[in-house]
Amino acid sequence: MIRGMFAVGQVVRATAGGEKGKLFAVIRCEETFALISDGKRHRTDNPKKKSFKHIEPLDIILTDENLTDKKLRKALERIKKSLP
Repeated sequence: MIRGMFAVGQVVRATAGGEKGKLFAVIRCEETFALISDGKRHRTDNPKKKSFKHIEPLDIILTDENLTDKKLRKALERIKKSLP
């Protein structure tokens, strides 16, 4: 996967590691990895560094400019319930 497939605010699913299957939002993209947050364990001020090959992009982008940890948790919970 390449950097261009991911955008800030995009919801992704972890495909490897201890977080496999969990939903996150992309906080920032670097050259070969993304910084992702779930608002709980990996908060927006201390996001998880995850390789692009270990995350799967979903067709959902969170557009809230002032995305707090609380708003992020609630949004990800709603998205998780709506996914098959």
